[in-house]
Formats: sequence, structure tokens, C-alpha cells
Amino acid sequence: MYQIGVDIGGTNIKLGLVDEELNLAARTSVPFPHNGADAVADAVKCAADDVLRQVGAGGADVQSVGIVVPGSLDAECRTVLDAHNLGFHNVPFRDLIERRFPGVPVYMANDADGAALAELYRGALRGCKTGVLITLGTGLGGGTILNGRLFTGGMHHGSELGHIYLVEGGEACTCGNRGCAEAYCSASALAREGARAMQAHPESLLAKMSGGDAAKVDAKFVVDCARAGDDAAKAVFADYQRHLASACASIFNLLDPEVLAIGGGLSGAGEFLFAPLEALVNERCFYHAAHGALVPAQLGNDAGMIGAAMLHFNAQA
Repeated sequence: MYQIGVDIGGTNIKLGLVDEELNLAARTSVPFPHNGADAVADAVKCAADDVLRQVGAGGADVQSVGIVVPGSLDAECRTVLDAHNLGFHNVPFRDLIERRFPGVPVYMANDADGAALAELYRGALRGCKTGVLITLGTGLGGGTILNGRLFTGGMHHGSELGHIYLVEGGEACTCGNRGCAEAYCSASALAREGARAMQAHPESLLAKMSGGDAAKVDAKFVVDCARAGDDAAKAVFADYQRHLASACASIFNLLDPEVLAIGGGLSGAGEFLFAPLEALVNERCFYHAAHGALVPAQLGNDAGMIGAAMLHFNAQA
């Protein structure tokens, strides 16, 4: 039997078929149709039929369908309340998928929660009873594992790790508040500060390599300039690491996880990010160096798709 995992993004829908050994047996990616939720559900069904054909299987071989979306869900995980990138607002998307897979259990979750579940079953959180994944992307997402299962909040509103308060009255956040972790620890935040440093230091490598164009200053660009020894970029990246360390220490102090994994594009900076970050977390954490492991996530862009397929096992746990 197979589990189907679907990661729905505003550009592409990624769909994978996971076998009984939890291996990715087949996969596909199709463009996201921007013409309504029914068209999206149809695209999911067509993509599922495609991957099943790849392995010579059919609908009778599907044990479950799991879906992850970049947005908020209702408490029963049936309705997408708000997923701005998808244009979904109060969409009963799980119902739409169930109609296309009659008799097959369908599960739905936020994409960051799905990524945490993937890391639990196949990645950096494997074997953990308590673990946390945070993802450093355009925003700051994350998911929490408690007692070996995905934790969706005491009232099932989810856990918004990106909206831990770091700085009173600080930078504006996309949520409408100020000073959230997302406003300081996301890749967007690093790019924002890099652009400010570029303008303040026209002699810097940041300014020279970008030609003074703020649009060229993304998070990777800042990291590359810092690696090259640019003082302005190094100062920006060091400040970024201090804020991220405060967020990580808060998570360790609150949950005492065995592992805190960091994913997203910025985790690709490797030891250039993690070595100083570990030292800063040790300074800030109540447990100092006795806290759990701080490690890179392992599954990259496949985490949402794999985690979606794992929703069936989480429901049975």
C-alpha cells in the first residue's frame, strides 16, 4: 500500500508516493492552477493518477492521501482559513479532495507542521519524543513534536514559532505586530538588513557587488559577502545570528526538546551559521550547553511532501 503526499504551493504542486518502507517510490510536480480550489483538487487527482501509473499501481493501492498547505486551518483540519499565496480563504479543501478519492482517508496540515513530521519519520528528528523544526524562509515557520506526535496546539490553532516576541516595538512583522521572531530571523529579515547596510556603507562589498541595487541583496547574497570578509555583511550576519540564537534559546527553555532542527535556505550556510549560533545559544539557554542538539534539517524541499504522506501514521500513533 502507498501513502500519497501532496505539498501545495503557490507556484507548483509537488506530489509523492511513499511505500511501506517509507521510501519515496515516485514523484511529480505540476503547476498550481490559479483558477479556483476545484481546479487545484482536479490537478491533485491527475498528478496522483500519474505517479500511481509510474509504479504500476491504482486507486486500490492507496492507503491515505495527505495534504499540506501554506496557511492556517480550522481546528478539524478540514478548511483552509487563509492561504494567501493560494488565494484560499475559508475553502473546505479536504472535502474537495475526499470527493476525488472516495473511501480513502484524507488528512490535511500546515506545511511547516508537515515538514516537522517528515523530519520525525525520515530526517533530523528521527527517534525523538520531543523535537522542533524551524524553517528560515521568506517567513519563519516551524512545527513541534511532543510525545512522538505532531503537536498542533492545545486548542488546535497551531504553534506560531515565528511570532515569538523578540524585540518590544521592533521591526514590523507580516502578522501586523512588531518585534516578532519572523521580523528578525527569516531570510527576508536578513535581506532587509543587508540592503540597509548596503545603503549605509557604499564602500562595502555588499554595495559594490549589488551595484547599489537593493533587489539583488537577498539572504544568500549577504551570507556570501560575509564569507568573503566584508565588514558590513559580517556585522549584519552576526546581528542576525544573535536574534536567531535568542529565538532558539527560548524554544529550548520552553520545551526542552531533544533536537531543534533548522531548515530553509539559510540552513545551507552550514557551519558558518551553526558554529557561532551554537555558542550564542549556549550563552542564552537556561541549560547552557546541556540543551538538546541544534542541527540542520535533512529533507530540504521534499519535507512538506514527505510529511504530508506521514499524516496517516501520525493519526494512528
